[in-house]
Amino acid sequence: MPKQSTKRTREVEPITADGEMPQKRFYRSRAHCNPLSFNENFEYPARPDLFDWTEDHYPNHPLLLQSKSSTNDQSDVIPTFHNASRVKPNVLDVGCGFGGLTISLSPLLPNHTILGLEIRTKVTEYVRLRILAHRKEHPDQYQNCSVMRTNAMKYLVHYFPKNSLDKIFFCFPDPHFKKKNHPRRIISERLLSEYCYLLKPGGKLYCITDVKDLHDWHVEKCDGHPLLVRCSEEEMEEDPCVEVMRKETEEGKKVEREGRFGHEKYYMVYRRLEEEERLLGGVSADNFFEIGQFGVEVFDNQKKG
Repeated sequence: MPKQSTKRTREVEPITADGEMPQKRFYRSRAHCNPLSFNENFEYPARPDLFDWTEDHYPNHPLLLQSKSSTNDQSDVIPTFHNASRVKPNVLDVGCGFGGLTISLSPLLPNHTILGLEIRTKVTEYVRLRILAHRKEHPDQYQNCSVMRTNAMKYLVHYFPKNSLDKIFFCFPDPHFKKKNHPRRIISERLLSEYCYLLKPGGKLYCITDVKDLHDWHVEKCDGHPLLVRCSEEEMEEDPCVEVMRKETEEGKKVEREGRFGHEKYYMVYRRLEEEERLLGGVSADNFFEIGQFGVEVFDNQKKG
């Protein structure tokens, strides 16, 4: 009797039609990949103004619908160059994973345009299908969020112009524990300068992780950058995006459920300095009497007596 093969038959992945909710089990991938040695070719524009975001990502963006209603045109929306050029992402979810935060930010920030960035092909396709399913179920919602497959450590400046982003999220990034792999971390001195170039003055950078050593790294690098200032505990408590960041990502839920490195989530929010603050070395009307200028201590005579 011939010996039966013990090899498991590979399961054929189903084709999920656009508008159907995908099953995550068919789109699982390795948790992380090395972005510095990822050799697959990516297509990207030579400069940001050459990319039309309405073609594949936001075909029914609220800005386009506003243009339609303002002209009382009842026909299908056909974006012109003028109104299509106004549709640009201003909130990035870098390393968006399975899209929990990207999708949750859509109703929370209805006047923003959210884009999840993911390097893994199967995971990106899962998020794309998930967004389309939400749009089908809620026709008037989720038109301001999308996902794109790219390498965020290499190509951001090809897509986004200077001072164009309001928020950038980095949720549960790869810790790259080995010291020799620290250059692969998504937060570094070099990359922070690039993020600050893209952020609007007053824009915010969000970091969250369940690895304490990585959190300390984030704080050290961000505290040391001349264009970033740490938000206060009160500011973070009042920011609704912080609560969503803590609770709506798949990795955040996994931390609560499994807690491989513990159940604690470490997070911090930084604000990009306004131009006036940058020129004054971080001095503002609010903190003028708390910061000594040019080595000279400043006193507020009005507070005496």
